[in-house]
Amino acid sequence: MKAIDMKDFGEADVLQLQDVADPVVRPHDLLVRNRAAGVNRADLNQRRGAYGRADFGDSTLMGLEIAGEVIAVGDQVQGYRPGDRVMGIVGGGGYAEIARIDYRMAMPIPSSLDDIHAGAIPEVFVTAHEAMLHLGRLEAHETVLVHAGASGVGSAAIQLARAVGATVHATADGAKAARVREFGADLVIDYKNEDYAEAVKRATGGRGVDVIVDFVGAPYLERNVRSLADGGRLVQVGLMGGKSATLPMDRLLFGHLQIMGTVMKSRPPEVKQAMVRRFRERWLDAFARGDIKPVVDSVFPLARAADAHRRMEANQNIGKIMLNAG
Repeated sequence: MKAIDMKDFGEADVLQLQDVADPVVRPHDLLVRNRAAGVNRADLNQRRGAYGRADFGDSTLMGLEIAGEVIAVGDQVQGYRPGDRVMGIVGGGGYAEIARIDYRMAMPIPSSLDDIHAGAIPEVFVTAHEAMLHLGRLEAHETVLVHAGASGVGSAAIQLARAVGATVHATADGAKAARVREFGADLVIDYKNEDYAEAVKRATGGRGVDVIVDFVGAPYLERNVRSLADGGRLVQVGLMGGKSATLPMDRLLFGHLQIMGTVMKSRPPEVKQAMVRRFRERWLDAFARGDIKPVVDSVFPLARAADAHRRMEANQNIGKIMLNAG
């Protein structure tokens, strides 16, 4: 089969379309004729060498989410058969014409969705649900601040927050503000030209927000903590800006705050399966009805994976960058 691989770590041009062996089906696997693969920040890190040549369960090839048609099943698979359309999260191997996925990480594609839009769901929506609703415990009467509101996870989190009836504040590049409001944000803060902590303080009458979902890390930590209301929860899902920062312990202590971190790629299979199950049970019907919609920024042929990476690195995207794998 054709797949994207690299001989060395480095810039985007190390990604090359190559002939590689088809994956072998294990007892719990679905073998999928891949039609779409999502591009994620973790892919950029992998290309640069952050994980070495680690195999996160399915393949040393890049790619964490797929959508396509089942062409074979393992002997312990339940609920799926060849011909089914599925989407889901893989431990590598998404940047390929054929991928394997543990059936417990797969979800049926609603008939209303094409493969590209289905492929834009798994990683970002499962991450958003896990961070904001499962860990952050956001409720209808509360307010959430979603950083990077134009990103894949950001656009997903905004839609899920609106669906549960919460008030949504989001940060984004001012040029992307109109689109972020379309996702459902009540307030969009231009992080390039405005201090988001001051904007949150004004918008909440000094109270702060109940939940923050953050991808940036170090540069935002102190302001995040000071932007939380008493009893607030900060859920860290990325470290794009760095990993070492000053924590205002007084606010943490006297505000009864909680700080949590979550990552999916390196978690044990049973933990990832539980994440997918929680998301599927709560939200899959909403996608079938069209109440929630995946946001696709752009689609590149598999052979142009390097261009897809460059677009993400330039922070040009609003929503998901996708690869058409077949």
